[in-house]
Amino acid sequence: MEHSHAILRVQDLWREYGESGAALRGVHLEVEARSVVALYGTSGSGKTTLLNLLAGLDRPTRGRVEVGGQDLEALGEKGRTLLRRRRLGFVFQFFNLLPTLTAFENVYLSLELAGTPNRSAAREALASLGLAGKERRYPHELSGGEQQRVAIARALVKKPALILADEPTGNLDTRTGDDVLDLLAGRCREVGATLLMATHSARVSRVADRILCMVDGVLEEGARCADTQEATTEGSSARGLRAGDPSASG
Repeated sequence: MEHSHAILRVQDLWREYGESGAALRGVHLEVEARSVVALYGTSGSGKTTLLNLLAGLDRPTRGRVEVGGQDLEALGEKGRTLLRRRRLGFVFQFFNLLPTLTAFENVYLSLELAGTPNRSAAREALASLGLAGKERRYPHELSGGEQQRVAIARALVKKPALILADEPTGNLDTRTGDDVLDLLAGRCREVGATLLMATHSARVSRVADRILCMVDGVLEEGARCADTQEATTEGSSARGLRAGDPSASG
C-alpha cells in the first residue's frame, strides 16, 4: 500500500558529478496520487536531473526514490525498465515520435512495450485527444500541436500511475501550448494519473495543484518559489529528459 496516498516519495536525494559539484542537494519530496505538479527552475538548476532520477534513467549518488511504493534502486536495471514501460509515461519538449511510424503506430508501440497490445485502446487514446481520422498520418504530416497530442496519447494509453513531462509546451506557440496544456492536465485528471511537469512557462501554474522550484539543486515550495518562477519564465531550456532509452518513449 502506498504511504499517505503518495505515488512518489523522494528521501535525501543527491546527485554529484565529482569535481563539478552536486546537481541535486538532499531533495525530499512526496507527491500525492492524482495530483498535477509544476516544477520550475532555470537551466542548470537540477530539475531535469531530478526527472531523470525519478524515471530511473540515472542513479543517485545517495538517497532513495520510490514510485508506487517500489524502491527504484532495489528493482535493478531490468525492474526499472519494466517500471518505465508499464507504470510511467513521458512527454518531451520535442515530441520524440518515431518518424517512420504513423500516429497510431507510435501510440500502439507504447502498449506493445508494456506487454498489453490493444489496437482499440490506441485508437481511443488518439480520439480522446481530438485526433480521430489522423491515425495513419506520419509525424511530419502533423502540426506541432498535433504531434504533442500524439505524444500525450502515447503516454496515457497504458494507464500509467505517473507521467513525467519535460517542457511539454516549450516547442509550441502560446495558443497551441495552452491547448496542449489543458488537454494534458485534463486527461491526467480524468484517468487518475499523477502529472509532474518541469517547465519554464508561467502559464503552467494555472493548471497545477502544487508549485515547486529548483534552486541550485535544492527543492523549494511556496512563497520562496515566486522569484524563481519569475526568473525561470524569462529563459528557455536547452536540456531535456533523456530520450535514448526506448522504454522512455511513453
